[in-house]
Order: sequence, then C-alpha cells, then structure tokens
Amino acid sequence: MGSGQVTDWQGKHVTVAGLGVSGVPAAKVLHARGAVVTVVNDGDDARAREQAAELEALGVTVRLGDGATLPEGTELIVTAPGWKPDKPLFTAARAAGIEIWGDVELAWRLRGPGAAPWLAVTGTNGKTTTVQMLASILKAAGLRTAAVGNIGVSLLDAVLGDEEYDVLAVELSSYQLHWAPSLRAHSAAVLNLAPDHLDWHGSMEAYAKDKGRIYEGNRVACVYNVADKLTEELVREADVEEGCRAIGFTLGTPGPSQLGVVDGILVDRAFVENRQKNAQELAEVSDVNPPAPHNIANALAAAALARAFGVPPTAVRDGLRAFTPDAHRIAHVADMDGVAYVDDSKATNTHAAEASLASYESIVWIAGGLAKGATFDELVAKSAKRLRGVVLIGADRALIRDALARHAPEVPVVDLDRTDTGAMLAAVQEARRLAVEGDTVLLAPACASMDMFANYNQRGDAFAQAVRELGA
Repeated sequence: MGSGQVTDWQGKHVTVAGLGVSGVPAAKVLHARGAVVTVVNDGDDARAREQAAELEALGVTVRLGDGATLPEGTELIVTAPGWKPDKPLFTAARAAGIEIWGDVELAWRLRGPGAAPWLAVTGTNGKTTTVQMLASILKAAGLRTAAVGNIGVSLLDAVLGDEEYDVLAVELSSYQLHWAPSLRAHSAAVLNLAPDHLDWHGSMEAYAKDKGRIYEGNRVACVYNVADKLTEELVREADVEEGCRAIGFTLGTPGPSQLGVVDGILVDRAFVENRQKNAQELAEVSDVNPPAPHNIANALAAAALARAFGVPPTAVRDGLRAFTPDAHRIAHVADMDGVAYVDDSKATNTHAAEASLASYESIVWIAGGLAKGATFDELVAKSAKRLRGVVLIGADRALIRDALARHAPEVPVVDLDRTDTGAMLAAVQEARRLAVEGDTVLLAPACASMDMFANYNQRGDAFAQAVRELGA
C-alpha cells in the first residue's frame, strides 16, 4: 500500500475492526469507493445489531461476536483506535504481512490534493482544551478551521466533507497515533507525558513511543514542554523535515525558540526577528480561561502551533479571550460560606489531578473511582501541603487512602463506602463539613468514573447538582 494516497479501492478486500464511532464511517467510506468491506466486531448487543443492519443494507458484510478471526482474502485492516495491538486478529494480519491502519491513517490517505495541513496535539492531559484554544486562535486570524480528531468531529468527515478548510486543529490519542504510520503534520505538540493506558500499550516506553509518532515528518515546528524532559527527548528522536524547529513552552521566562510568561504576559521568543534579543507580547495571563497553571501551559502550546502557522499576535490574544472551556474542566460551580466548589471531573488520572490540585492553596479534595492500574504516592506527596481534608469515593479509594496514610497522615480523611446515587451528595456534605472560609472543595478524582457513573460528565453533573442542593 505504500505511504502515499490510495486512489484505487475498487475490489480491494478491506476488513474494518470494530463498529462504533470510527468503524461505521470507515466502512461506509470504503464501500462507497468500491472496496469489498467486511466488518468484524467483538460485541453482539442491540447497538451493534442496529449498526450492522444499517451497513448490511448498503451491501457491507458484518460479523458480530467474532473479532478474532481474519476474514479470507483480507488485503488491509482498518481498525477502531481502541482495539489493543495484541489482539489475535492483528497477530494473524502481521503474520500474513497485511497492513493495519487506524481511522486517522485512513483519513490521512484519503485527503485530496491541496488538502488543509494538520496542526496536531497529543499528551496525557490537556489535549482537548489545547486543540479548542488553537481552533479559536486560528478562527480569530480569519482562517477556516475546525477542532477535529479525538474530540468528537471525525477526521474522515472533516477530510471528505464539503466544507473547505485552510488548516485543521487535530487532537490525537496515543491509540490513534499507534495506528497512523504515515501521518505527517505541518507542526505538532506533545503537551506532557505521564503513565496512562499502560494496560493498552504494555509499557511506558511503548506509550511514549506512540505519542512521539506525532512529530514524525513535521515541517515547521515540534512543540514540547520545557518542564517535561520526556517530551523534549521525543523531539530529539523524531525524524523531521529539513528546517523544522524545536519550540519549547514554559511557565517561566522563555529562552530563545521558546514561548513563556513574563510579568503576567504570554510572550513569544520563537517566531520573532532576532530571537536572541527580542520577544513578542501575545496575550495576558488574564486572557486565559481559567488562568490555572496547567491551562496557561495549554494556551502557550496552542499559541506556539498557531504562530508556527504564521498567525499574528493579536489573533492569539483574541482567540484566547473568545475561548470557553468544556464542562467539567476546573469549572467553578458555586461559592457557599466563603468556600469555592470546583468541578474537575475530567481529572481522570493522577497527572490531571496533580495539575488541578496545584491550582489552589487550601483544598478539601473529593477523589476516587477506578484507578486503572495507577498509584497515588507521588500525587499525594506533592499535594499534601495543600490538603485541608479528603473525602474518598469509588471502587479503588483504598489505594488513595493508603497513600494519604503514608504521605499526609495529619490530613482528616472521610472514607465513603457507598456507590448508590446519593453517594455524591454525601461526599459534598462531608466536604462542606471539613471546609473553612477560603478553602476550595475540589472534585478532581484522579480516577475513571465507570464504577459509579456512565462517564466523567455524569460524575461532574452529580457533583454540581449536590452543590446546588446544599446551597438551596
């Protein structure tokens, strides 16, 4: 198949692994181009049967309840990003010398001539916010753009739709990057790296390597986090185009070829004339919403990618001012009796929770859920001095309780052994009892939500509802 555009799909036997949000559009697109498509899917539930019926009506073959067997005659596999690399289907494909692409790879190959370049973002935390900030800045510069990828808008739709774009702001997960060998972005950023999804990747090294794929073949800028040496190492290892530059972002004073912060102002010493001496003011810290440290870092990364694309400084400021963060990302819910209540349900891992906890001085922390193999000693040790009290919920709360006993033994801990619908209200009541004027009650669970809730959105909604009930 090579790494260029594939123009002739007629009669090509393609197996699509997984239905879901990426599998169904991939199957439709390939079928419409004349490929002989077979979809295989592990599950056989009502939703899968509904999607299968829709595809079968078009003439696509669907095999439910069997995602392990390689269909005869397969010449290419296009997989949903979440399918693990060690699945029997892929082992069989590799043994037969069959290429495996993800939906991102498919979108990349299907772009037309003169297609919009991609400004790509990955990292353990902050991807969505950074990509949305970037899209806001690009729009403020008068460019036709969209925030796409792992963010809700399918890349296939963006690449093949009728809308014409000047540039795309693309969020990519480590899963998507694993299955995207020929992707070559205009410029890309790795925001940070912390242990996550290790059950999928197998090791931290493999996880980092997949994240680092985003830099391969970059043309203008590889944007990295000065405070995260791993991201800089990935830039060093990347095979980029001649003239591509390494651009750092830092919450401190920037050196040449960096963006950073000076006296409450975001400044650029990378995309200016004579960067040894000069700096360009881009925006004020107060233009960033919310101005928490990790969110200022997100804004600097977005600004770096936008500047790499030639966006003027005023567009950075206007774009940041126009940006509103998604729900459940350090969202201020209410103030009661001089205590702030903040919903950061999106902090589903320790790295995100650490950034969240670093944003406040005195905290009553609501934490717990599904740990996904995480450990909490480092998080608790770093945050101990900020903790006024802790309320623990969820299946793996004992792991956090033990870390608190080791690193913050003087902090009062309430261990809530309940998972019913009233558990969040009880947690907020306990947090209110522990808090004093000037404190922040912070939901930053450091864990996934699926033990008690459908997703982190529902968990955050339950928190906000509980706060409102207490306020009433």
